[in-house]
Amino acid sequence: MTRAIYLRPWRVDATLRDGVPGIAPNAELARCVAAALDAAGAPSPASIGLILSDDAELAELNALHMGKDAPTDVLSFPLLPPGAFPWHPGVPERVIGPSARGAATAWGFALPPGRRLHLGDIVVSVERAIEQAEGGRGGHTGERRWSPADELRLLVTHGTLHICGWDHAEAREEAAMRDLETRLLGPIAPT
Repeated sequence: MTRAIYLRPWRVDATLRDGVPGIAPNAELARCVAAALDAAGAPSPASIGLILSDDAELAELNALHMGKDAPTDVLSFPLLPPGAFPWHPGVPERVIGPSARGAATAWGFALPPGRRLHLGDIVVSVERAIEQAEGGRGGHTGERRWSPADELRLLVTHGTLHICGWDHAEAREEAAMRDLETRLLGPIAPT
């Protein structure tokens, strides 16, 4: 079931796959997405897809799109190149494209009036979020003990930042990304 959640200027199309437990309210996850989009300077108004799934679907997508034959916790499928978003700390040297304010038209997406630019889709394994949290392997470092809902919020925030051109392949950018995730999620008490 898909539910459109409007948090101006964003629309988050949240989908919970059949058989997947709803461990955090869609509205709460949409607020995580909106906060990350705001922090990353995403072009607006825009929409983004959030699909809450399981290990089987993530393993299939990971093999098909990343060439890795294993499940993963989150995959992001951005529709704009990283240069469509503002520069951020730690970003590797790259050609900076149009500013976020003009990204929709500058990248060839002429939209009719009143239409939203779709930024991409995030697919999260709720099954993996639960397993990581319950096993004390949450928070990217594998040392964070917190609730499955907190782990899911982190994965949703992380996936949104990937949509916005953030990455963690280089140490400086990874540190900047982790710092922003921590600021966006606020203090989360370990369980």
